[in-house]
Amino acid sequence: MTLTKTISIVLFCTGLVHGATLDVRLDQAPSEGRIVCMLYNSANNFGDLRDPFRTERFPISRTNQYRLTDIPAGTYALVVFLDDNKNGFLDKNFIGIPREPIGFSKQYRPKGPASFERAKFTLGMAQTRTEVITLERVLGERGRIGVGVGLIGRSSPYREYDGNVSRVIPSVTYIGDRFQILGPSVRLGLLGSGKTRLAATLAYRIGVYEENDSPYLQGMGDREDTAMLGLAYQAELPGGLEGNLSFDHDILDEFGGSTAQLSVGKTFQRGIARLTPQIGVNWLSDKMSNYDFGVSARQARAGRTAYEPGAAWNPEIGLGTFLEVTRNWLIVGNLEVELLDKAIRKSPIVSEDHVLKVFFGVNYVF
Repeated sequence: MTLTKTISIVLFCTGLVHGATLDVRLDQAPSEGRIVCMLYNSANNFGDLRDPFRTERFPISRTNQYRLTDIPAGTYALVVFLDDNKNGFLDKNFIGIPREPIGFSKQYRPKGPASFERAKFTLGMAQTRTEVITLERVLGERGRIGVGVGLIGRSSPYREYDGNVSRVIPSVTYIGDRFQILGPSVRLGLLGSGKTRLAATLAYRIGVYEENDSPYLQGMGDREDTAMLGLAYQAELPGGLEGNLSFDHDILDEFGGSTAQLSVGKTFQRGIARLTPQIGVNWLSDKMSNYDFGVSARQARAGRTAYEPGAAWNPEIGLGTFLEVTRNWLIVGNLEVELLDKAIRKSPIVSEDHVLKVFFGVNYVF
């Protein structure tokens, strides 16, 4: 530690030098409610709007100005919201987006999860800084819409497979109070808000193979794209973890099977990037597992014996990404590695022990 830093800390602790002061000025005066100022010094906590370093609550001021004092020197980001129902908390909708008017330091107005990098500022010892804050409802009156292009694909675990299992799709996004469209999936909030949520889901599932792309699949028939309808339960867990439990069924009856997933993830911020590593396990019903990896008795031939793996459990690890390139341009992606159950690996048409799955989208958000 340098001599200058040592002297500054001693002076601060003895009261000879005061902490920094942050003056907050709203550009529009609310008529009722309370003003809550949340100061963050952690990028991860800021991104989730949880566990601020410091929280101050104020009655509505005629001057429209509010002051935070004795702040230790450091790097911070400020969140201000109007607690219009005076319950002391930032009310959020079904998917965790603030319902009450909210504003950020440096006039930052995110179109997705907030980035600490965009809102941060530095306070020196005994410094006074003024932040002008604009309070607004994040979703407005009609929600938020984005358009772009995306890529969905997966690797092939099949023997001598030389095809391409991928699709370029429109990457349309819509975020409303309870309804959202995120690329190849749709979600409708049913119950809960804030920390626990139950939603109905509809997702596009890409077909896993075409028979002409491998000599070991000839005569098996193509595995077509389908749609999966289901339920998803989300819960915010201690330590910033998020748990997910979902169940989906093939509603187009391509194979008539189901799948379920249990996963846990945690989000971290690195600059303008938001990274969410996750770990979980996928359950495949016997119909789904046999359809993707099995060989029926009528499909058996020399070198391809009849085989049905039955219901299977596949561990999975993944990494979700969100990148705020500019205020309007966002990049989202998800990369997952699914490790195949031992029963699946024994199939005569399978040669790999894992499947790599990817989604990537570029969106312009209005």
